[in-house]
Amino acid sequence: MSAEANPTTPSGGASSEDAPQLLQDAAAPIVHLTLNRPRQRNALSRELLVDLLAGLDACAANAVIRVVVLAANGPVFSAGHDLREIQSSSPAEIEELFALCSRVMLRIQEIPQPVIARVHGLATAAGCQLVAACDLAVAAEAATFATPGISIGLFCSTPAVPVVRTVGRKRALEMLFTGDAIDARTACDWGLVNRVVPQAELDAEVQRLASKITSASAETVAIGKRAFYRQVGLLERDAYELASAVMCENAATPDAREGIAAFVEKRRAVWRSR
Repeated sequence: MSAEANPTTPSGGASSEDAPQLLQDAAAPIVHLTLNRPRQRNALSRELLVDLLAGLDACAANAVIRVVVLAANGPVFSAGHDLREIQSSSPAEIEELFALCSRVMLRIQEIPQPVIARVHGLATAAGCQLVAACDLAVAAEAATFATPGISIGLFCSTPAVPVVRTVGRKRALEMLFTGDAIDARTACDWGLVNRVVPQAELDAEVQRLASKITSASAETVAIGKRAFYRQVGLLERDAYELASAVMCENAATPDAREGIAAFVEKRRAVWRSR
């Protein structure tokens, strides 16, 4: 993965053949990881997935980074897996590829920082999976979303994992069985994205959302994100048990004590972890 101080503006021009497949800026506390295979519609090649996993790991290890924005260059956010790569791969290599993709999707939810998908165009198959796996998503009005594997005889089984957990069973199955695309407004109504804005306002809206998150305690955000994903798949009684324990742990932290004191004293909190 390449670290670029000023990466190509997302949804901008094409990259050269030997350009890195993932760009990372250095504008902490908000860091952009930018898919950079515009000529291949940002298909998730092995190399790109490896770089993306490494980028997420690097963000997780850097306490200065507070929010990760996942963006893409070119007209398409991501067209999913690279079908030419799959076509030329052995069964063992295909198994390894899908396992790698699953690790990336899970890593998005494991890192302490919230991950925001900045979706400017088409997100299809594993590209739609990538959006669904992110903690939050902001889409341009022109963005569309689909899980069209059914049309090529390869059901979008792995994209279905985060999609069904985001939009619900009936809506997910409609996407999976028909392969039809949904527009950004529908994606917002279904809960696949948080908000939809005109293309010209996309960067500003992502920045507003990310900045709001950075104003909170980093430790509290990390505790909350970890607990959310741990409890969301549990039975309600077990979820309450886990969440109650986390609340007790959280309440004992310096930032929680500071936040409560600031509220009582009617002043702005000064977080230890920023």
